[in-house]
Amino acid sequence: VQLQACGGGLVQPGGALTLSCGVSGDTLRRYNMGWFRQAPGKEREFVTGIAWSGTWTPYADSVKGRFIISRDFDKNAVYLQMNSLKPEDTAVYYCAASRAGRLQDPRSYAYWGQGTQVTVSS
Repeated sequence: VQLQACGGGLVQPGGALTLSCGVSGDTLRRYNMGWFRQAPGKEREFVTGIAWSGTWTPYADSVKGRFIISRDFDKNAVYLQMNSLKPEDTAVYYCAASRAGRLQDPRSYAYWGQGTQVTVSS
């Protein structure tokens, strides 16, 4: 399974950005999907995820109400819509795929995309 994340960039505080994660090599339907981020000097942290069943979509408290995860089976892709962006959202964002395990735990994920940089600054 290969993951390709894209859509990052520079955005002003209060702005919006949508990240995409294309999945190849297998169908998205088999996988739990997660978005993580890593800011300079900090550990990688969970942002949001979606269970393969679609019935569970946890969010980190820091993004709850601002970010939305979605998926498109026809395009075999997962998306992260980010609204009301803050400077503290600046990080490299990674998508990841898992067949099992806790959505919030990065150790559950066997497959990772290369990351896309999001910078929130005026």
